[in-house]
Amino acid sequence: MIFKNRSEAGELLAERLSKYRGKKAVVLALPRGGVPVGYEIAKILKLALDIIPIRKIGHPLSPEFAIGAIDEHGHTIFDETETSRIDPALLEAEKKREGAEAKRRAILYRRGRPPLPLTGKIAILVDDGIATGLTMKLAVMAARKKDAKSIIIAVPVSPREAVTELEDMGADVVTLEPPEDFLGAVGEHYIEFDQVTDTAVISLLNAS
Repeated sequence: MIFKNRSEAGELLAERLSKYRGKKAVVLALPRGGVPVGYEIAKILKLALDIIPIRKIGHPLSPEFAIGAIDEHGHTIFDETETSRIDPALLEAEKKREGAEAKRRAILYRRGRPPLPLTGKIAILVDDGIATGLTMKLAVMAARKKDAKSIIIAVPVSPREAVTELEDMGADVVTLEPPEDFLGAVGEHYIEFDQVTDTAVISLLNAS
């Protein structure tokens, strides 16, 4: 399945999530790419929209290759098979850099607003797609720490391995494309896949 853009993917996901319309649930988008998707879901289902600022930690020698993730509070998750072969100093430098960026985004996007409470609520975690699953795993951990009643992951596409691992963490995973049909990269499933800007994220959050 090929989507025109993130907004269309969000509209289609909202159809799959229609049973949560007006329920005690919060849509939590992973910036930046997950925000346009999450915005459409929240708008259609009449739910509150918030963010979980998480940054991928890339391999020091190949930044696009994810080896971990870090959130605004410094909590991390790593693929230990990969990190065991990396110079600890280089890994720490990447961790600090991406951690600072996650914190920067949290401050910029929230503009003084506190995170929405999740206690007793359904947390619907949204991104524009999953590749390794590391950032989404950390998002699941973050939502659980905030006492979410249950966790739903809503993404247009994801490989089978990531879906299985997330389900093993106790989350329900909703995708538009069967995991077996994942094309190897999230962007391959979109016609328009331009980088989402900070300005666009702020605008969507203000409009929600």
